[in-house]
Amino acid sequence: MARFLDANRKTDYLLPPSMDDWLPEGHLARFIVEVIDQLDLSLLVQQYAGRGHKAYHPATLLAILVYGYANGVFSSRKLEQATYDSVAFRYLAAGSHPDHDTLATFRRRFLGELQGLFVQVLELAQEMKLLKIGRVCLDGTKIHANASKHQALSHGHIEQMERHLQAEVQELFALAEQADQSGIPEGVNLPEEIQRRTDRLAVMAAAKAKIAERAQARYAKEKAQYDTQMARRAEREALGQKPRGKAPQAPDPAPKAQDQINLTDEESRIMPVSGGGFEQTYNAQAAVDDQTMLVVATGVSQAPNDKEQVIPMLEILQAQTAQLGPIEALVADTGYCSEKNVEACEALGITPFIAVAREEHHPDWRQRHTEPEDLPENATRMQAMIHRLKTQAGRSVYRLRKQTVEPVFGIIKSVMGFRQFSLRGLRQVQGEWSLVCLAWNIKRMAVLRL
Repeated sequence: MARFLDANRKTDYLLPPSMDDWLPEGHLARFIVEVIDQLDLSLLVQQYAGRGHKAYHPATLLAILVYGYANGVFSSRKLEQATYDSVAFRYLAAGSHPDHDTLATFRRRFLGELQGLFVQVLELAQEMKLLKIGRVCLDGTKIHANASKHQALSHGHIEQMERHLQAEVQELFALAEQADQSGIPEGVNLPEEIQRRTDRLAVMAAAKAKIAERAQARYAKEKAQYDTQMARRAEREALGQKPRGKAPQAPDPAPKAQDQINLTDEESRIMPVSGGGFEQTYNAQAAVDDQTMLVVATGVSQAPNDKEQVIPMLEILQAQTAQLGPIEALVADTGYCSEKNVEACEALGITPFIAVAREEHHPDWRQRHTEPEDLPENATRMQAMIHRLKTQAGRSVYRLRKQTVEPVFGIIKSVMGFRQFSLRGLRQVQGEWSLVCLAWNIKRMAVLRL
């Protein structure tokens, strides 16, 4: 007859239980505690006034958030419940149970300090001999905003709705002034109906004003580009040369009918996504070390195009040089290619490997074993980079992009499950993306040290 282990759940502990026995050696939660214990959290601690009830230590709350994001638990309510249900979360919380409001407030309050902690983790990775920055691969991915695209209104649709609502308000006022109101459907409260439409008109007026502000900012940028192009044409004409191409069209300061704003998260944008279609998203950027797959710099943009993201990312990488060391090369796909970006890399002593066009899926086999012709002496920086990408060494460097930054995005979205921001607004979203990449880095470091 089979013998079974007795599952008696009412047996008391003979000795007090130790939380150190709850998790096996090498568990991710243990490593997160080790890493956070080595971080300088003084900027967070100093912001506590020290009055009232004792607060949870920032190290405890940060550990819960990092482990949660590393394992696909982003909701503050689910994090709170996990401190009761999960052994790992109980270990991180040291047997305490911070409520969801405490966790949510901590996340919002200290998002600005996460960039400093992000760099500290990278410095720790260097001390552990896990990271030596040399080449980085840059790419972007669209992350859904905490808003529906159906809450977006275009300038043209707002004007159409305003005319419709104003006509309804006038009709309701006329009905309210009639002595005989027998024609009004039963249950209709005229003051409430008028107020509802008046409030809606106020919301639309505010949305139109914000769209107009964006249009003015766009006009200022386009006007500067237009003036530069016209100045170049004037210089060629003064030298007796024929201007190249058609004359540029002067920009229009007025909002366009298709200009949109989202009523839930006005700083998010409707962008095209892979696979087709459009979604309410942000453009999340990451620079990834090509040897370790650790994220070394992050950013979030409201622009669907990546071309304007190279210089901001270079500024972040340059600011981190004192702590992490210089960058030797930058690898990026064709969406980042422009002469300005190439020159910006060269000016900082960074060798650019930015594709100028999409590669064929099945190129001729001879291309993989041949070298390009020698580069002319008077070649421009862009021509030099194109030549570099055609060499066998350059092709091998560019191929690293597909096995570094793209898998990182795939793991963050599919394994960690981060496909939508929990917070709203560009600044908040930037902080949350840093938290996501911080969680990824610690999780990756736990693997690399084995």
